[in-house]
Amino acid sequence: MTDTSIWLDRWREGRTGWHQSRVHPWLDQYWPGSGLADSPRILVPLCGKSLDMGWFVAHGWRVLGVELSALAIEQFFAEHHLTPTSRSTPDGIVHAAGNIEIIEGDLFAVRPETLASCQGVYDRAALIALPPAVRTRYAAHVYGHLPAGCRGLMVTLEYPQAEMSGPPFSVPAMEVAALLGAAWQHTEVERRDILDHEPKFQKSGISRLELVGCTLAKH
Repeated sequence: MTDTSIWLDRWREGRTGWHQSRVHPWLDQYWPGSGLADSPRILVPLCGKSLDMGWFVAHGWRVLGVELSALAIEQFFAEHHLTPTSRSTPDGIVHAAGNIEIIEGDLFAVRPETLASCQGVYDRAALIALPPAVRTRYAAHVYGHLPAGCRGLMVTLEYPQAEMSGPPFSVPAMEVAALLGAAWQHTEVERRDILDHEPKFQKSGISRLELVGCTLAKH
């Protein structure tokens, strides 16, 4: 992936500004996962300790998260008062409790057949965490191996990239379409100006900052 030590250091130092203290409100509004098989499985790449994983379980999904940081995984289970079991697999170390499994390891080491077992994907802070060259590889590996009929929700940021270096990176809608390719239908469902609510970006001199949500469906 990228220089993984950067992310591990951020977790150790508590510099996790991407972590949200509430479930993302767009899930209730836009999650397109209805009508799938009983107890479907959703992939949450680069999941951290996202509260959104609990939302999916509460709505009948089984969660497969992938996270590099063992500390993030430990904190997730502790904060939800869960005691996971752990086992070594070809994908990485799998920590599991109830309907949540989190693979500790490199997302690019997760096998295609494991990705193909997921009927949904939730990409809130994964794609925008990656620089351009890695985004291409990420899309090919993850979205290329998810099965036909897979549905999902993606949340991205758009801002003038020249005004700030990522992460998080600006990933315009046209790039999302190019990365996903013809196999995926993506439909923009909301675009919101959030600059007034993001002092960190304001201090960086950003002139425009938009949060963009789109639903996904694989043909």
